[in-house]
Amino acid sequence: MTTRGFWSDNASGVHPDILAAIARANEGHAPAYGADPWTGALEELARETFGPDAQIFPVFNGTGANVVALQALLQRWEAVVTSAASHVVTDESTAPQLVGGTAVVPLPPTAGKVALGDVARVLAGWDGSVHHARPAALSLTQSTELGTTYTLAELRALADVAHAHGARLHVDGARLANAAARLGVSLREITADVGVDVVSFGGTKNGMLVGDVVVVLDPALAEPVARLRKASAQLASKARFVSAQLVALLADGLWERNARHANDAADHLAARLRAELGIEPVHPVQANAVFIPVPAAVLPDVLAAAPVLAWDRAGGVLRAVTSFDTTDDDVERLVAALAGVLQG
Repeated sequence: MTTRGFWSDNASGVHPDILAAIARANEGHAPAYGADPWTGALEELARETFGPDAQIFPVFNGTGANVVALQALLQRWEAVVTSAASHVVTDESTAPQLVGGTAVVPLPPTAGKVALGDVARVLAGWDGSVHHARPAALSLTQSTELGTTYTLAELRALADVAHAHGARLHVDGARLANAAARLGVSLREITADVGVDVVSFGGTKNGMLVGDVVVVLDPALAEPVARLRKASAQLASKARFVSAQLVALLADGLWERNARHANDAADHLAARLRAELGIEPVHPVQANAVFIPVPAAVLPDVLAAAPVLAWDRAGGVLRAVTSFDTTDDDVERLVAALAGVLQG
């Protein structure tokens, strides 16, 4: 029996075009460590996609992308400012600290996002003391861990305040494609054009088998990222198999089609929950995640019946994440499973 669910977009399969790209890259031999034609094509695509100064560095996963990017942005005595609900805080274990030696300054989130005033206060409030880490980078999760999306205006304002205080802006874009598709903008418009310095761009959640990338938009960061990728065990010897997937994702807009499909499926799920179960999602549905409130007492029964994640067990909040291959039948089965518990 084929299992399909909403635990995470990491649980989805691989897009057929991505599998075909891997198969093509498997014909014959090619130079290792990125000296192959697929990585060369990816480098050109990066400039077309993110802007003429963009340089791209494939890595194995999103944690690796974030760790490499943050190391490049920070000296060992500096810190990154981010939302307490960000991926860097909630989902990277101790990798930023253990691998990168990165100190983290968490800010209270509003629907997953940092507030401009809080960022300005922390950056302006550093007293220069050797007893306190200098806040030298701001990291934003886009879309956020709560499924919300920073607008272009919010991104510009946050980039401006970071740069005004000598800090750089990192975007953890594990679901950057979903955010761009929701806003109806290009990947360049949501990154380089609003002042982002470096991006961790996710491919695995958007139909790839394995691999994400660090996209450098500030040329001064290119050499540090290249060297830190190797030092952080994120440089693939057979790099062509990661690069070939990314070429397939970026070359003809597959990234956007996949993300738009996932977003539409999330909208469809939210609409069905409202119409049939009277459930309003806990957070605005602005990407491909739907947070579903249920009575805490029935949470175990819901989890036994429905393929979703328990996001907040004490509060009775479930998370359902849609994927590039989520179908209307998948949504129908999830709604029916919830109804069977909540209305049964």
